[in-house]
Amino acid sequence: MTAARPAEPPVEDLPEDLTRLAALHGVATAYHPSPDRTVTASVAAVTHALAALGVGTGGPAAVRAALAAREEELRERLLPPTVVARTGGGTPDALSALPEGTALRVETEQGEIRDDAGRLPPGYHRVTATAPDGRTARAHLIVAPDRLPTPAGRSYGLLVQLYSLLSGRSWGMGDLGDLGELAAWAGRALDAGFVQVNPLHAAVPGAPTDPSPYRPSSRRFPDPVHLRIEAVPEFAYVPGPDRVRALQERAGRLREAVLEKGALIDRDAVWELKRDALELLHEVPLGPGRRAAYCDYLAEQGTALEDHATWCALAEVHGCDWRRWPEGLRDPRSAETARARGELADRVDFHSRLAWLTDTQLTAAQRTARDAGMPVGIVHDLAVGVHPQGADAWAQQEYFAAGMSVGAPPDAFNARGQDWGLPPWRPDRLADSGYAPFRRLLRGLFRYAGALRIDHVMGLFRLWWVPEGHPPTEGTYVRYDAEAMLAVLVLEATRAGAVVIGEDLGTVEPGVREALRERGVLGTSVLWFERDWAGDGRPLAPEQWRADCLATATTHDLPSTAARLTGEHVELRDRLGLLTRPLEQERAEAATDTAEWLERLAHLGLLEGTGGGTDPSSEEAEIQAVHRFLLRTPARMVGLWLPDAVGDRRPQNLPGTWDQYPNWRLPVADAGGRPVTLEELAASPRLHALIEVMRAQSAR
Repeated sequence: MTAARPAEPPVEDLPEDLTRLAALHGVATAYHPSPDRTVTASVAAVTHALAALGVGTGGPAAVRAALAAREEELRERLLPPTVVARTGGGTPDALSALPEGTALRVETEQGEIRDDAGRLPPGYHRVTATAPDGRTARAHLIVAPDRLPTPAGRSYGLLVQLYSLLSGRSWGMGDLGDLGELAAWAGRALDAGFVQVNPLHAAVPGAPTDPSPYRPSSRRFPDPVHLRIEAVPEFAYVPGPDRVRALQERAGRLREAVLEKGALIDRDAVWELKRDALELLHEVPLGPGRRAAYCDYLAEQGTALEDHATWCALAEVHGCDWRRWPEGLRDPRSAETARARGELADRVDFHSRLAWLTDTQLTAAQRTARDAGMPVGIVHDLAVGVHPQGADAWAQQEYFAAGMSVGAPPDAFNARGQDWGLPPWRPDRLADSGYAPFRRLLRGLFRYAGALRIDHVMGLFRLWWVPEGHPPTEGTYVRYDAEAMLAVLVLEATRAGAVVIGEDLGTVEPGVREALRERGVLGTSVLWFERDWAGDGRPLAPEQWRADCLATATTHDLPSTAARLTGEHVELRDRLGLLTRPLEQERAEAATDTAEWLERLAHLGLLEGTGGGTDPSSEEAEIQAVHRFLLRTPARMVGLWLPDAVGDRRPQNLPGTWDQYPNWRLPVADAGGRPVTLEELAASPRLHALIEVMRAQSAR
């Protein structure tokens, strides 16, 4: 596919001092959208990024002063704030560079005191260096395994957006009870190795809620909208059968509206109903054992949970945007916030208990998956950031770059660039803390994940920072310490015995995929994008695919396989006014792309012997052939987009749209657009024919 190169605005030359200052703080002054192109960042982009890092650049004199101060700081510094070591490596460069005769004192995570940094156990330690001239420095020392273990054998699994998977028991959207049922069935009856779901992070409350699971209020705690209410033990003891009956009748109407009347999934209505139910549950005293388990959870989560629940309680009173709260409440550590927390103690407890209930059901779903024989179990998804109005942005303000948003630079297919509206973490504050926010985040997710998919994994290396109020073209890249970020990721995943999958689609900086592979992080390969880009551009032969990846035919952001094979995705974009070229040109290009892939499938004999007695030229047969192809690759994990199994035409999300398309609100449906329940999926002949293909090929 070819597209017009984006117009590049004229950029003024960057002063030399500003260029040097930016480099010392990890702020890019240029980037390379392709090997043959260099785009220079604007002065405004660089100065805004530096300001967000606390570096003053108000005129040439201020820049010179900041540069001199930074150079002096780096000259005098014995150690960086965080030092990284590998268990199989030698002495870290930062320690090797210390002056001869420097004394070391290491306090290990396990409580030992050592006088050298050799052969330390994996963990988060503290090191103190005292130079012969009397200078002293303290630093965090992260010791991590060289790499994650390679997954044992190959496995295939199902990919689904949980909210879209309704059963006859869910309350208007898929829930954690449905996830447990799906995992048990897929593991026991289908020999699947995993189920991958969308991020289940806590959303920003309030109607209308942003339906995207990728703009959460908090990544540290899950969203109670996913709870299966009847599975909460206290539900059996809610007083007043009439109240329970009324809740279930409302749930039935929500479910019926989606499954039988063509309504969209209404997350706000589901949450309103579940909140009413949870208020009743909160009136039921916990038994001694349940109370002890809840107290353990409170102790384990500590201040992080208290902050999250406090934000939820304050949002009920003052609205969901903490930046508009009374000034004293904007600081989570202020006396006003402490006083409000006490006054709202019952609501803080309510929201703390919801986090605990959701955590227990998530843990139960993973246990169910492993009990069903799945070697991986549930694959959870980590969004790239959080909503600026939400709980994490309030509670962790010191770690976020004020006035900045994460996005993407202009490219050949999006000349305006992208602004995702997510505040980025400050790399300097992460390093100063020994990456404490990142490691706590991962540890929380690994409580109930057999694997973790990291959205836009390239963000561990660098992120495109866009100043608020400016177009994405006025952004620039800011670099993170990828060695430290990967060390934390590898250490936490190893401790949890979990797999890590990086979503590395799109423009990827040279060396990133190699660094991830070296540390045992799997990549993501989508069939339609896998071509011989360095050669003739034709579809890549299966044996040429990388092994260290999750291979799929599509994702939640892409057309379903049926829509791509029939060209319906082009017609949809045309109806919504999203095409940038004439319809006939788009149709022709899409048809050529599909024809080349079908030619490759036919050449490999994958269109023959299709399951279910289907015509080899039918769409169903072609979908089976696509998945045969995926299983011919050496990919360690192969994913089946569950809607593909019943011929669903509609994407779950159509990038570039907001209210023009019902993003994140569609139930899984068949080829005719009729919603399909979990029970119907389990009985679908079309699904079982495709599964037989997956099982037969996986066994080879």
